[in-house]
Amino acid sequence: MTIKQTLFATAASFALLTATSLSHAQLAPSPEWRQVLPTGPVAGAKYSDAFVKGAGKLAYIWAYPMVNLQSRFDALSQAKEAGLVNGVLPVAPVNQLAMLTDYIDPAQRVVAAPNQDVLYGQAVLDLSKEPVVVQVPDFDGRFFVYQAVDQRTDTFAEIGSMYGTRIGFYLLVGPDWRGEVPKSISRVFRSPTNLAFLFPRIYVDDTPEDKKAVQEKLQWVTAYPMSQYDRMPKKQDWSKLAKIPAASGGPSEVQWVKPENFPEDLARVVASVPPMAGEETLHALFKSLADAAANNPKVKELLKQAAIEADKDLMTPMFDFRNFGTALPENWMTVTNGAEFGADYYTRAGVAKANIFTNKPNETRYFMTVQDEKGQQLNGKNRYAITFLKGRTPPVAGFWSLTAYNKDRFFEPNSIKRYSVGTKNKDLKANADGTTTIYLQPDQPTDPAQRANWLPTPKGDDFSLYIRAYWPRVSITDGAWTPPAVKAIGEARAVGNGK
Repeated sequence: MTIKQTLFATAASFALLTATSLSHAQLAPSPEWRQVLPTGPVAGAKYSDAFVKGAGKLAYIWAYPMVNLQSRFDALSQAKEAGLVNGVLPVAPVNQLAMLTDYIDPAQRVVAAPNQDVLYGQAVLDLSKEPVVVQVPDFDGRFFVYQAVDQRTDTFAEIGSMYGTRIGFYLLVGPDWRGEVPKSISRVFRSPTNLAFLFPRIYVDDTPEDKKAVQEKLQWVTAYPMSQYDRMPKKQDWSKLAKIPAASGGPSEVQWVKPENFPEDLARVVASVPPMAGEETLHALFKSLADAAANNPKVKELLKQAAIEADKDLMTPMFDFRNFGTALPENWMTVTNGAEFGADYYTRAGVAKANIFTNKPNETRYFMTVQDEKGQQLNGKNRYAITFLKGRTPPVAGFWSLTAYNKDRFFEPNSIKRYSVGTKNKDLKANADGTTTIYLQPDQPTDPAQRANWLPTPKGDDFSLYIRAYWPRVSITDGAWTPPAVKAIGEARAVGNGK
């Protein structure tokens, strides 16, 4: 059985168990599901060891994204002022925003699979305190999207170029907020959870001129508590953010989910994240499991062991793009329901593990691969080429890019400080026949004509490729366009000399 088949079989078994042997609902079902939902677990029900371990593994997959965001919130919400952690990561006090003024630094290890196509911002939100006002300036045609995600990692707001968002103020509110909307608020977006994150992404060309031109617009990008709203635009010079020292991490992403802490983490999630419509029974089962662990040391230990096993056997393999999503020709993969996962717990967990905080498919479509056209692992010992036919670069209304990541899904330092190519590169050169070839290798191409299209790769090590299509056209969203093959074209020259 594959990982996905095992997970679904386990889920089906638990659904049958709860439908046939448990009799008392602890959570009132949604009205539209009242007639079809089975009842939930009896309070204080006793579970066998095997059931705790089996149900615990399913609970781990289900809760993984929510525990991930809770852990990030706990760490990032400690900020006392807006600043840059170690000079690279924007942070601010809860319900406030901080922005970068240049591409994100390769040294950051907070979010895997970053990009160097946009200027990022970040705000950690606790909407139980009060709503948050989001200010959008006039970008004069420049691409932008403000992603607001709930604790499940689903996007709940529509703010960006693809939505025709206009200059103004927008309001983010929590699930229980019923207050009066202030005057001059253009639109209200309600998060299903009180914990949320906000990530503005502002496109900028990789030129000194455009990076300078965007700065004036950036000063009007902000977010703050509704209690500070006075209907007047607020301005912030983000270039003056203080550097906040912090301990440096290793080569991989910060471990946001620790399976040994899962009994406590699960209890926290089921207490703070309400069930989706139709999810009440599953939610009640996991709450019952968390309650049992809190009251019985043996159950707690079994649940912890289940989480440790699930992390190793189910979650770790999902760092590999090939183990979730939809397979495409030429060994590429994609996800078609990013940030709107619904009850697709497997894919939601996979994205949270491999490349969290993806946009919705109409905002951005992502294509990933770790293999060449023959199915061989991409490795810096070799040289590769990707050729887009004339007029067949990713069809977008926004922009596209191709990024190379090292085995930890971060940027590998290189002599020209280039980590992606695409729309932002104004010096890409087309071939005589109108095609465009990107050259992937650790060493600089010997042919001067190829150097403008060179994307450096890690030296002598495995790597992955990632295509982003921001504001994709219909030919991408309906599946008609897929990426071309990654072709091996020879061995890298004197790996590591970079000359």
